[in-house]
Amino acid sequence: MKELPETDFLNYHHLRYFWTVAKEGSLRRASEKLRVSQPSMCTQIKLLEASLGETLFRPSGRSLELTEYGQLIYGHAEEIFTLGGEILRATKQAPGIRGLRLHVGIVDSFPKLMSYDMLRPVLEHQPPVQLTCHEGKLADLVSQLNTHRLDVVLSDEPASPGIAGKVFNHQLGSSPITFCAMPGFVKKLKGRFPRNLDGAAALLPTQNCNLRRDLEKWFRSVGVEPRVVAEFEDAALTKIVATSGHGFIAVPTVVAAEAFERYGFVPLGRTKDVETQFYAITAERRFTHPAILAITRRLGSMKSKVKS
Repeated sequence: MKELPETDFLNYHHLRYFWTVAKEGSLRRASEKLRVSQPSMCTQIKLLEASLGETLFRPSGRSLELTEYGQLIYGHAEEIFTLGGEILRATKQAPGIRGLRLHVGIVDSFPKLMSYDMLRPVLEHQPPVQLTCHEGKLADLVSQLNTHRLDVVLSDEPASPGIAGKVFNHQLGSSPITFCAMPGFVKKLKGRFPRNLDGAAALLPTQNCNLRRDLEKWFRSVGVEPRVVAEFEDAALTKIVATSGHGFIAVPTVVAAEAFERYGFVPLGRTKDVETQFYAITAERRFTHPAILAITRRLGSMKSKVKS
């Protein structure tokens, strides 16, 4: 890919023409929307391609199709012009009523009941905060944090130096683990905890999760060997599968009562020898966003629930 000289800059008029054509699916519809002639628009897009050193469209019958590179640029353009629209909307509002926004990244394996518990103060915040949640892998979310597309990432493990860039891990707390399952499944188990887990069908996190590694060590230490029938990166999906009675799961004790009430699980046992850690990862050393500060104020009550 051609590198632009430092003196070059991106022509956002050209980029807007390209974005509109990609969005509308044809030169004709884009030219009608922007009230620019098709030849003029075609010329501007070719100038953009020349400056980037890559082709953005390829013919596909009577229409145009984005190239692989064009899809990449379209994604960036979508973000740019969406943000531009938000800026315009914000400037039209009175200064006293401009809304706060909070973009939160949530790691796949992060317990969703815990996510809701932590985000509840944001939903109740005054003045109101528009909350947007994104779910994904830790490395991907940290990358978005570094480019300021996210304000904070909620994770059950810290961002390691290898993927972190310039971000900061803030430990919010920890919770022991409670094992639970549906009543019908529990009735078939034999023995007292933890012996009732030996040979029992288990729905566990995937091997790349810290919790899975800690659980495996604990199973060995107490001399039990569950039968792993499925592995999940998504904690919410794990609970949904467990509601069909396919196996037992491990949940943070801090949200166990809510899991029992919401999903109908019953407890199998609890251990303090395995803990789930909770982190807020930010690009700032200190919290400054009002909504993030509201989340941290929630921490005190969360710790109280864990100890009780």
